[in-house]
Amino acid sequence: MSTNSSRSDCIFCRIIAQQSPARIVYQDDQAVAFHDIHPQAPVHILIVPRKHISRLQDLEADDESLMGHLLYLAKLLAEKENLAQHGYRLVINNGRYGGQAIFHLHFHLLGGRPMRWPPG
Repeated sequence: MSTNSSRSDCIFCRIIAQQSPARIVYQDDQAVAFHDIHPQAPVHILIVPRKHISRLQDLEADDESLMGHLLYLAKLLAEKENLAQHGYRLVINNGRYGGQAIFHLHFHLLGGRPMRWPPG
């Protein structure tokens, strides 16, 4: 289920509303990006839409441009963090079996070290 409002039980909604602390590296009218508190790489930034969307599976047709914005933002942040030359990983976990721990759609931008395959 997606809504335009924030949810008080969602840590990412609280970060977006500046009710919980985070090391924010970027924000605009559609998204907020901040450092993960449990980094899995030297650079681990979470890119979160301001709109509360629980999972990737809950996207609606009118979210298409938002998703494009988030992807472009990932590219810009990778460049800002000097990850573009050597590469980086962009991850979306969807649902419990997909490894999603926070049910607010988000991208993990990971870089600064070689990534192994397969993940997980």
